[in-house]
Amino acid sequence: MKTIRENGPGIGLCLGLALPSWLLGQAFPVIGGPVFAILLGMAVALVYRNKGRTQAGIAFTSKKILQYAVVLLGFGLNLSQIAQVGALSLPIILSTISTSLVVSFVLWKAMKLPGNTATLIGVGSSICGGSAIAATAPVVEADDEEIAQSISVIFLFNIAAALLFPTLGALLGLSDQGFGLFAGTAVNDTSSVTAAAAAWDGMHPGANTLDEATIVKLTRTLAIIPITLVLALWRTAKAKRAGAAGESTFSLKKVFPFFILFFVLASLITTGATALGVPGDFFHPFKELSKFFIVMAMGAIGLNTNLVKLVRTGGRPILLGFCCWVAIALVSLGMQQMLGIW
Repeated sequence: MKTIRENGPGIGLCLGLALPSWLLGQAFPVIGGPVFAILLGMAVALVYRNKGRTQAGIAFTSKKILQYAVVLLGFGLNLSQIAQVGALSLPIILSTISTSLVVSFVLWKAMKLPGNTATLIGVGSSICGGSAIAATAPVVEADDEEIAQSISVIFLFNIAAALLFPTLGALLGLSDQGFGLFAGTAVNDTSSVTAAAAAWDGMHPGANTLDEATIVKLTRTLAIIPITLVLALWRTAKAKRAGAAGESTFSLKKVFPFFILFFVLASLITTGATALGVPGDFFHPFKELSKFFIVMAMGAIGLNTNLVKLVRTGGRPILLGFCCWVAIALVSLGMQQMLGIW
């Protein structure tokens, strides 16, 4: 009861931000609920400065509910279906992910960006946009402003990809299969992947690239598991060295993201249950709840974000996001040429 009294007002505020943001995200899927929630949260923060009673619940939402969202995200992954349909895209996916991570690392060094911001933009660009950022942020202990900035950068290039890529694909003479692979591997967020693929299908009646692009995108989502675990192991080793040096008391429980293991377990449950005949629609409510929790968490992050500071420091992160976006698109197209798909 004490926890409810402490967190209830802040959670209620975040819920109040999430409901209109969710509806706006349904109406404008290219933008998405999380972006609306961050923007609404930042707007409210400009006038709502005394967060005394709500601060604990806002912090709980931005941390714990974000982790619950990642766990529920696992119910959207049928590993057997991804293995069957996504195998062709695997070399392209590995190449684009590696490229984005290398570009973000190099530019992090060259532009002296904050490490967490570069990590979140690199991971968000290469895997699945906001979901990847949601999974990675607790692992690297990113603060709310770093998360908001990364989401904003990803959003900018999501919009650009959804608007430009169908026309670009037509100019390049991509096949229907080629554009499905291109959209699935080179567009950041799932909503923008579906928007780009739907636009292509509208330009090419009967193409049916939407299903293929979505499966390729889900295959990319699996990369959340190894990347977050590698980051967790690196952070665990770093914390252990610090503890051994007497700087702090090392605790595996405090630094290792056990919620990622529950994400894996949820994926395995979905795969096993589907193999036993449980219809895929059974897990749809879990996936929708995951998306809503992400919207709630982004509202909380918006409430804790200094909009003025975000605008002032946005130039270098946008440049990093642009470089990752261009590099991923070029590598996706180049790999298709090498594999003879285009």
